[in-house]
Amino acid sequence: MGIFNNMFKGKDEGSKKEEKKTFLKWIPLTSLEQLEEIKEISKTESVLIFKHSTRCGISSMVIKRFEALFTEEHQDLKVYYLDLLNYRDISDEVGYTFQVMHQSPQLIVVQNGVSVHDVSHYDITITNLSRFI
Repeated sequence: MGIFNNMFKGKDEGSKKEEKKTFLKWIPLTSLEQLEEIKEISKTESVLIFKHSTRCGISSMVIKRFEALFTEEHQDLKVYYLDLLNYRDISDEVGYTFQVMHQSPQLIVVQNGVSVHDVSHYDITITNLSRFI
């Protein structure tokens, strides 16, 4: 019976995968007022803004790889998530406030109220997050 048990195990029995712990804690960016909050927080620590388009295949691929970059070392980084399709006005204001040209997907790092790093598309996936701790 052992061979048949292995071949015909139910989903719950045979395919349990260990869930990977995530160290990324998204903060939804849903109001213009939060931009002032970001500037204030950035006086003492780096703040990341991830601009994401839910309809873009590249953006979907990049966000998964971006999440995989986070280790325990990065768990205290403040990372704001901006849904471009639902909050276009905020996206426009992010570009104006931090003087970055709109891209999607895009990662913007804010320190002392200004953008110190911005990358887009697959360049996001090679960002050294440790330099912003």
